[in-house]
Amino acid sequence: MRLGINLGYWGAGMDADNLAVAQEADRLGYSVCWAAEAYGSDAPTVLSWVAAQTERIDVGSAIFQIPARTPAMTAMTAATLDSLSGGRFRLGLGVSGPQVSEGWYGVKFDKPLARTREYVDIVRKAMSRERLSHEGEHWTLPLPGGPGKALKLTVHPVRERIPLYIAAIGPKNLEQTGEIADGALLIFPSAAHLEDTALRHIRAGREKAGKTMDGFDVCPTVPLAVGEDVDALADLFRPYTALYVGGMGSRKQNFYNRLAQRMGYEKEAAEIQDKYLAGDKDGAAAAIPRELIDSTTLLGSVERIADRMQAYAAAGVTTLTLAPAGFTLDERVAALRAGVEALERAGLAQ
Repeated sequence: MRLGINLGYWGAGMDADNLAVAQEADRLGYSVCWAAEAYGSDAPTVLSWVAAQTERIDVGSAIFQIPARTPAMTAMTAATLDSLSGGRFRLGLGVSGPQVSEGWYGVKFDKPLARTREYVDIVRKAMSRERLSHEGEHWTLPLPGGPGKALKLTVHPVRERIPLYIAAIGPKNLEQTGEIADGALLIFPSAAHLEDTALRHIRAGREKAGKTMDGFDVCPTVPLAVGEDVDALADLFRPYTALYVGGMGSRKQNFYNRLAQRMGYEKEAAEIQDKYLAGDKDGAAAAIPRELIDSTTLLGSVERIADRMQAYAAAGVTTLTLAPAGFTLDERVAALRAGVEALERAGLAQ
């Protein structure tokens, strides 16, 4: 099992520290550094900045939002980043959510599965440097009846095939991800529930495409905090979990809330959402079962974290992306080093 690092969003006041964290991850042998975007910092700029100041670590988008860019623009950005980084770019895509898609980008959040499939098809065509033509429900290239021509990407990516990941949560999205992508970006992964909540759906998609799980990268992001007081460490992630389970998306379209329900927390997920949407964020955080946090994070001593890493590997995770907690750079770097030590103690280092 490989390790990755997730820097989250840029512009939150820790930008210099984020670069130092990425550089330390590079030095320690982490395989990939991911950056996110929502409606603040954009991922391509951050990734180009990190790639320019690291040597070996891959840089990946977790995610490029599909409503933010045309598929051809995404192909251009991916090819450029791959070229500038010397073949170290990984393309992660996702549909975002209805509030961001419609409120920020002005793109209707409809038919996300069909939109994703069509988007991926166009991106792959463009990155393969064939002349780009497409007739679909969401995009038509070139536009008919006008001066448009079927063009070919002029940039040559370093690799023949840039790895393409999709952020997926729901069963149908997971199945389609297995069918059309090279990897899945997962969130709130519980090793005990991973087969039922994700892998069986991904495997079904692989089988539909006539493929096995060989070479498919199962890549969940897991917050990491090192220390002896597991209860206190779990409390650090209550606001984070409450935001996603309680407040991300709308009441009817909160994919993370549905995931918590599929993990067996139906009553608790409803209570967390009710309190969060009513403005009681502290109450929502307090309503989160400790086990929900503990099972979806890496908390405790290096030995305890090593045991949890073994469980993730046994469940089918191939790249475990860590989001190291800490109030200072030294604390985050120490967590990074503890992650490597735990992987080695677990006997999983490659």
